[in-house]
Amino acid sequence: MTTLRTAHTADLAAPELADARALLDAAFDGDFSDDDWTHGLGGVHALVHDDSGALLAHGSVAQRHAVHDGQTLRVGYVEAVAVRADARRTGLGGRVMGALERVILGAYDLGALSASSDGAPLYLARGWARWTGPFAAYGPGGVVRLPDDEDPPFLFPALVARALDPRHELLFDWRDGDLL
Repeated sequence: MTTLRTAHTADLAAPELADARALLDAAFDGDFSDDDWTHGLGGVHALVHDDSGALLAHGSVAQRHAVHDGQTLRVGYVEAVAVRADARRTGLGGRVMGALERVILGAYDLGALSASSDGAPLYLARGWARWTGPFAAYGPGGVVRLPDDEDPPFLFPALVARALDPRHELLFDWRDGDLL
């Protein structure tokens, strides 16, 4: 049996945050940077624990802003999603995403995330859609174009994403580390 809990970063104790960071480090084989960790803080976390209290899955949604066709959008950006290796393919990723999507639908204009090729099928199956237009970020010196090989973000809900005009650039706010 597992339990799903949602909590703001401010409501998580230091050991809970340490467990989440350790899970992410293991899930990403050491390729989860301090910037990646920071991106997942300051918002709502979804955590799945087993009966013994061990953390099996984690994800978070943090507020960002994007501009599209002259309109500023409040974006719930999904970060730091991982499932412990021995618990993968058991529906825990879907439970985490369900909790985060509820937050997005209730508090944001749009959801967005960047996905690995391993994670993409989960998001597509849940109604996320890949952005088909140009995208960039606002940097300290103006608009920063992302490399041509950068995968476009996924957006949620798909109905909102389809209402955005892909002829107009989607510009995300600046942050250290990976921009998306």
